[in-house]
Amino acid sequence: MSPDFSPVLEYWPFLLKALGVTLQLSGASVLCGMVIGLVVGIWRAYGGRVARWLIALYVDSVRAIPILVIIIWTYFALPLVIGVSIQPIGAGILALSFHLGAYAVEVVRAGLLSVRPGQLRAALALGMSRRQAIRVIVLPQALIRMLPPIGSLIVIAVKDSAIASVVAVPELMRQSQLLAGITYRPFEIFTTTMLLYFLILYPIARGTDRIYRKLAHLGAS
Repeated sequence: MSPDFSPVLEYWPFLLKALGVTLQLSGASVLCGMVIGLVVGIWRAYGGRVARWLIALYVDSVRAIPILVIIIWTYFALPLVIGVSIQPIGAGILALSFHLGAYAVEVVRAGLLSVRPGQLRAALALGMSRRQAIRVIVLPQALIRMLPPIGSLIVIAVKDSAIASVVAVPELMRQSQLLAGITYRPFEIFTTTMLLYFLILYPIARGTDRIYRKLAHLGAS
């Protein structure tokens, strides 16, 4: 059977709408996950023993559980715990953010601790508070060093958004499956889906690398 991409052209608005949901889901989860990673990562690097232990428990626990299980639990089980129903896209954002945050915590911690401790001590000796020294001296250098792994986390987050299809989030992968069932053209539909993911993720990966190469000297210490 020869390829026929006419169904893709016919249902193009349907796929574009699904792509918009994927971008919304991915963007929200990346934003929330990075905020979690930044705040909790600073505590992980500079907090007390109890804080570090609790954060290590969060990080290790989340990394030991498949994201599929986290999404399903968030959608089906969490409402029973909190007594409030959660919409599929809300459950997807919550689960993806929680999962991504655990990995971002380790990226932030490693970036902060890679800056020479002498810089922090020098800032404290100049009269800065610990919070000021971290914000003004350590964090800007660390953020530049974090760029490559952060780019990788963003790429992973966008790809993981496809797993939200299991709780009926109308993102690109789920809608592609529906469309393939309607048109009986799985090769054309899923090939188009792969191309769309590539067009989103390749510029992110290459763009992050390019930005890092331009700024790398600012993070050297």
